[in-house]
Amino acid sequence: MERINVNLGDRSYPISIGAELFDNPALFSSAIPAGRRVVVVSNETVAPLYAEQIIGTIRSLQCEVALLSLPDGEQYKTLDTFNQIMSFLLEGNYGRDVVLVALGGGVIGDVVGFAAACFQRGVDFVQVPTTLLAQVDSSVGGKTAVNHPMGKNMVGAFYQPKAVVIDNHCLGTLPAREFAAGMAEVIKYGIIADGDFFVWLEQNIEKLQALDNDALSYAIGRCCQIKADVVAADEKESGVRALLNLGHTFGHAIEAEMGYGNWLHGEAVAAGTVQAARTAQLQGLIGPEEVDRIIRLLEKANLPVHGPEGMDFDAYMKHMMRDKKVLSGQLRLILPTGIGSAEVVAGVPEDVLRQAVQA
Repeated sequence: MERINVNLGDRSYPISIGAELFDNPALFSSAIPAGRRVVVVSNETVAPLYAEQIIGTIRSLQCEVALLSLPDGEQYKTLDTFNQIMSFLLEGNYGRDVVLVALGGGVIGDVVGFAAACFQRGVDFVQVPTTLLAQVDSSVGGKTAVNHPMGKNMVGAFYQPKAVVIDNHCLGTLPAREFAAGMAEVIKYGIIADGDFFVWLEQNIEKLQALDNDALSYAIGRCCQIKADVVAADEKESGVRALLNLGHTFGHAIEAEMGYGNWLHGEAVAAGTVQAARTAQLQGLIGPEEVDRIIRLLEKANLPVHGPEGMDFDAYMKHMMRDKKVLSGQLRLILPTGIGSAEVVAGVPEDVLRQAVQA
């Protein structure tokens, strides 16, 4: 088992990564003191697979545990689902000492985290991510939110979990499309922060796709360490943390335009990453060889490298101008400056964006 710490002073917390961790009460005991009331929030896909195991482990800590199972899918990442959690907690007479456990992918983690931030002005929660995307990205760092029809993750809060428990064995039940979507975020880390890791991915992607445990543990650990370092330096995205959004400005536009859930988040980010790379090339920040390497690796990961057919430039801009990185009406983009580095760039000419989107 690997253990990584997110260093945020008195709000620091551990990330535990390994195989067959769900039966280990020690990984939960620091975040869930004995005797607390606990609600495991999952979805109808994940709960039948892992909820009983998680509940048994938490009950061994002398805790009272209840399960709330929600519908599965990005289209349920809404205020209505958030309200379902609120109603469950209020009807159950839960107090400020309740602990929420988010058991599922990024949607569950984000919605439960937001609920934890809001219920009685803040209660403890634990992230137990079961998808690759959630394990390497959304479960770490305290970004919680729900979607609005006009934009992704527009209603939310920064709110850190008490612990993150990542069990690689969950990936054995993950559909191939969902695994590929998670690889978009894995590849992102190599592009923005670690050229050697990008090379490792080029050489080992087949091992990851074959669910080799050593390869998975290394890749997930490297991604979590990069994100932990970034979050420790810039928790609320006033500077360097924005770099973690490579491909997301374009990608969120795709998700919003196509309808949440029709393009998976990682699929949209993959296409958006290529559009960001092409923008960087047109701006003279990277060369065509680097763009080709990015495209080849995304293709090997079974990810799209073009945006949706029929989505025109105006549709992109409509959504991109609502992006959370827009300041004073000016769009700011995360653009790669090499394999292993990126920067925030403002003032990209509209004709350059049009070429990048339509390429």
